[in-house]
Amino acid sequence: MKEVRTLFVAAGEDGTRLDRWFKRRWPHLNHIQINKLARSGQIRVDGARVKPDTRLTEGAQVRVPPLPEAPDPTEKRPGLSERDIAYAKSLVLYEDDEVLALNKPCGLAVQGGTKTVKHVDRLLSAWGEGLERPRLVHRLDRDTSGVLLLGKSPAAAARLSGAFAKRKAKKTYWAIVAGNPHPQQGLIELALVKKGVGDRELVVPAEPKEAGAEPADTEYVTISRAAKRAAWMALRPLTGRTHQLRAHMKAIGHPILGDPKYGDEASEALSGGLKLQLHARRLTLPHPGGGMLVIEAPISPELKAGFERFGFDEHEADPEPFQAVGRRR
Repeated sequence: MKEVRTLFVAAGEDGTRLDRWFKRRWPHLNHIQINKLARSGQIRVDGARVKPDTRLTEGAQVRVPPLPEAPDPTEKRPGLSERDIAYAKSLVLYEDDEVLALNKPCGLAVQGGTKTVKHVDRLLSAWGEGLERPRLVHRLDRDTSGVLLLGKSPAAAARLSGAFAKRKAKKTYWAIVAGNPHPQQGLIELALVKKGVGDRELVVPAEPKEAGAEPADTEYVTISRAAKRAAWMALRPLTGRTHQLRAHMKAIGHPILGDPKYGDEASEALSGGLKLQLHARRLTLPHPGGGMLVIEAPISPELKAGFERFGFDEHEADPEPFQAVGRRR
């Protein structure tokens, strides 16, 4: 595109970041290019200079400068194979015009990194590019399986993200932990902080007023026990800190089994070949179009292996185990 254009922000794009607004229209642009155009004043909104993270409002006028041409579509470029597309579609738990819910398997990263080439974000190309590409509204750890929610339009993604930010999204995780927590249900209120421990970074309990510490709250309920060896737990994070559930269960002396980062000697002895026993079982939140959305993911092969080892039966669980727990905020 060699000419300057003026485009208007659509109603469904209200609240979208400027850099993401550009990426959805011109996916071939990278963030460095967009940032440079914004910093140099070539991109303007309603005549004013803006930053790449500026939130756009409905009806705003965006000055679009001449942009680098997209690569020739006839050139061979890495993309999704038919097998990749079929795999992505096989993960769908629920889909409508505004919402997409996937059953993320253990071992599949949500986003890419230096050594991560296979991830959910890449698979989203199965639904299209630009404005057609679904948008992530929350995250799961690589080895956590279960419900992963996405918005299929900028407006839907903004509403879903807002539900998470305002704690209107109720997340229920299932986990198998070492030992039996006492009391059997309760609330863990323990601030967390990221720290270098040995040769890796871990999330650990924070000291009072420690720099970088973030409040973190987790509700828990014991669903069933395997004598004194292990317990099947329902966990509900009331905040969304990195590795929150894993760090909190370790902090109260009952690490999640199969966890190589947050385990201890007792959990390692019980794990014996099990992968991370943490599964995002159920998600309840307002639908962007009205009403309530309830999504449930069947247990993963990894969690099923844990159930079989300790004799747990998934049909024994109350779908709403936290209703009887006194909510403290």
